[in-house]
Amino acid sequence: MAKLNAKNPADGLLPLTEGEMTLTEVEAREIWSIAPYPGVSAGIPSPNRSTGKEGARMIWAGRDQALWIGTNAPDAKLSETAALTDQSDAWTIVRLDGAGADDALARLTPLDLREGHFKRGHTARTLVGHMTAQITRTTKGFEIMVFRSMAGTLVHELQVAMQSVAARSKAQRSWE
Repeated sequence: MAKLNAKNPADGLLPLTEGEMTLTEVEAREIWSIAPYPGVSAGIPSPNRSTGKEGARMIWAGRDQALWIGTNAPDAKLSETAALTDQSDAWTIVRLDGAGADDALARLTPLDLREGHFKRGHTARTLVGHMTAQITRTTKGFEIMVFRSMAGTLVHELQVAMQSVAARSKAQRSWE
């Protein structure tokens, strides 16, 4: 009988460093979809915002939808006001940090990622290349979520963008 071993979606692909940017996989966490029942407020963040901290937070994921991301499942009492669906195995999350991270990610998404516009705690459901993604600005950079099956493509696309930004930065320094 075959023995199956659980693996992270980007296992063997990360970490990567290009120039001053690093791309790492975020440790596997609990990820739950929260959809309030009609007429009930379940404390979903405002559109394009996230609440909480690295250990446990809720991020807006669409009209009347949020994703709970934490080290534990959300409080079971929340099921009285919202439908909860465990999606922990459906997603991969990577973190892009360092000088130039916003420039690299801007090559792949139509969002305005400038820090004055897309501030810490801001989040958006958007495209990264051709992949549906959720991008959230953190204290140090960005967390990017895509469906688990797209992990390899996401890493490749981000690596190419990071290499391009790092090469441009290196060329600019040599011209000075």
